[in-house]
Amino acid sequence: MKLLKNAVKTCEQLLMEYAMKDVSVTNIQKLTFTGVDHKDVYNITAPFQDEGEWVIAGRVESRDSEHSDVVFFVERDGQWVPREGAPTLELQDPFFTKINGELIVGGVQIYPHPVKADALMWRTVFYRGKNIASLEPFFKGPDGMKDLRLVDLKDSIGVLTRPQGDKGGRGKIGFTRIASLEALSIPLIEETPLLDGQFVDEEWGGANEAHLLKNGLLGVLGHIASFDDSGDRHYYPMVFAIDPATGEYSDIQLIAVRNQFLPGVAKRPDLEDVVFSGGLVRHEDGTANIYAGISDAEAQRATIPDPFAQFEIL
Repeated sequence: MKLLKNAVKTCEQLLMEYAMKDVSVTNIQKLTFTGVDHKDVYNITAPFQDEGEWVIAGRVESRDSEHSDVVFFVERDGQWVPREGAPTLELQDPFFTKINGELIVGGVQIYPHPVKADALMWRTVFYRGKNIASLEPFFKGPDGMKDLRLVDLKDSIGVLTRPQGDKGGRGKIGFTRIASLEALSIPLIEETPLLDGQFVDEEWGGANEAHLLKNGLLGVLGHIASFDDSGDRHYYPMVFAIDPATGEYSDIQLIAVRNQFLPGVAKRPDLEDVVFSGGLVRHEDGTANIYAGISDAEAQRATIPDPFAQFEIL
């Protein structure tokens, strides 16, 4: 299977490519969340089954704060309400996956910076269990690393990393494989090689969710982001594919942009043009539903052409 990989492309170049495709985004809907004391719910996961019920995990926080909780919601009469009895995790930006049939849930934990006064540090933390009710913490990623993801490859486990600083600049994606969850370690994550040529140094990105495709390729749903001259942030949902057997990977492609979703409020003016990929539900008819955080204040769902179908025919 040959994946197409050209020279690195900027957000501006990717936007031009996306515009030329004239991609149809339909069935756009704001998701309504209640029972959260008027706080915002955004950066949600896609729905997943737990104990026979569809559940969405969402980031819940006040508009003027970065201190959030991850709450598990279930749908009642068209609205998403906190699931009675479910745990609340003191995290940002939740995600989920299944490894050997076991539920893995994680998010970003923030804590006081060990050196800089009045600053925060962050890391990705993981929980595991047979269901939401039995989740227990089992791993903390390196300090300063968001967007750490795991995916079941059947014969191994894929690990997507996103170092910053000396190795990753503003944030670049790395990939490796491990034999089992017990092999996950901070040295392994820190030594994971980057996927060169995916991001220019002035921009950044990360993986949000990974899908094992029918042909064994790994479809990565993520985000790529940039600052403009005014300091405003621009986040775009994107995909690319990795061949876990060879380590080869494809170009990044955008799959939607902010003005294709419904208008709404923003957490701050510099976050208006933000679409943060939460998860993707693929359908047999060649479409997929994307679940996304919008402008760090809302959650929306939209139907797009299945962005991973192109990789399954290689």
